[in-house]
Amino acid sequence: MRIGIYPGTFDPITNGHIDIIERSILLFDKVIVAVTTNPVKSPLFTIDERIEMVTSTIKMIGSNVEVDSFADLLVNYALKKQATAIIRGLRATSDFEFEFQMALVNRKLSTKLFTVFLMPNEKYTYINSTIVKEVASFHGDVSCFVPNEINEKLIEKFKNE
Repeated sequence: MRIGIYPGTFDPITNGHIDIIERSILLFDKVIVAVTTNPVKSPLFTIDERIEMVTSTIKMIGSNVEVDSFADLLVNYALKKQATAIIRGLRATSDFEFEFQMALVNRKLSTKLFTVFLMPNEKYTYINSTIVKEVASFHGDVSCFVPNEINEKLIEKFKNE
């Protein structure tokens, strides 16, 4: 079975993330969307909130997608899940340098895993969670960047600010 791990903080999940998940299920027998913490980032939503948002957002995509969380080295987590690949989205050339470096480190840590880079639909290439949160924090309309339920959660999160 070909298992792909799509890791990220998903704070919050965006339409670009969903596009990558939809593309991934065409390549793998099973895709695990792995929500994680990042010590460099200060998330807006808790890990439990992010898991719930990802789960509710992708429930209609297919039965070969599951949501999980981890707080381990990605390579260790992927090997524990018997994954064959790590899935990463590339929006622009600025993403490539960082993602290429991480792929090489992961390859050095385990030759059993490979990294698959997927480009989202061009209409999502400028979207990222940081931009979505910034626009939402100023009460801007982010409904075109995220699913409706995520937009509502962002409005709720920032309504008293």
